[in-house]
Amino acid sequence: MTSTTLRPGGPLLSGAVYGCLLNVRDELDRLGDAIDEPPYNGAPTGPVLYVKTPNTHIAAGAPVPIPADVDRVRVGASLGVVIRDTLTRADTGQAAAAIAGYTLVNDVTVPHESLFRHPLKQKCRDGFCPIGPWLVDAADLPDPATLSVRAFVNGECRHEAGLDRLVRPVATLLADISDFTSLYPGDLILAGVSPDVPLAGPGDTVAVEIDGLGRLVNPLVRESGHREHTS
Repeated sequence: MTSTTLRPGGPLLSGAVYGCLLNVRDELDRLGDAIDEPPYNGAPTGPVLYVKTPNTHIAAGAPVPIPADVDRVRVGASLGVVIRDTLTRADTGQAAAAIAGYTLVNDVTVPHESLFRHPLKQKCRDGFCPIGPWLVDAADLPDPATLSVRAFVNGECRHEAGLDRLVRPVATLLADISDFTSLYPGDLILAGVSPDVPLAGPGDTVAVEIDGLGRLVNPLVRESGHREHTS
């Protein structure tokens, strides 16, 4: 298996980082009939994207700073898909061929209810997107749907979900995104996060794991402690 150390901002991961809401069937199931009521008015007909801004991107092992006004965060265990070739209005075959490889992402998020507005305040705090530690070549993981993603808190597995639960499998997701916005080399797409991922707080150590991709581990610390650690 071919793997390369992956660091945010490095040559392999130099572009935008996008997450996708409502791409796990359990999310839609949890909404039930509410998905047909305002403000949703029906299940989405295309990918519902959000951005994990550059200030959120940190490497494996780096502390995640938890702001003073936040008690607990969601451990957003997700498969990360790194783009190798530009995709614009691609089909699924072209999308699959444009994948450089896969990595682990922790889409750290302040718990919230609304999916109607871009959750900038909940998802884009400093350090809220650990990525890595490796990029595994796409050829070594030809069918991500056969894998499961796990979330750990203090070494204990608190959640496991199969990637066959994605509403849009990886290649379909990329192709559908490319219908309305181009994807470029170095971009990273989060395939989706289960609504049942665990909560954790300062003092905890959290991890994301997928067989074949290893484990992404980060401690959670109070923001003031993070500043002292990095000064």
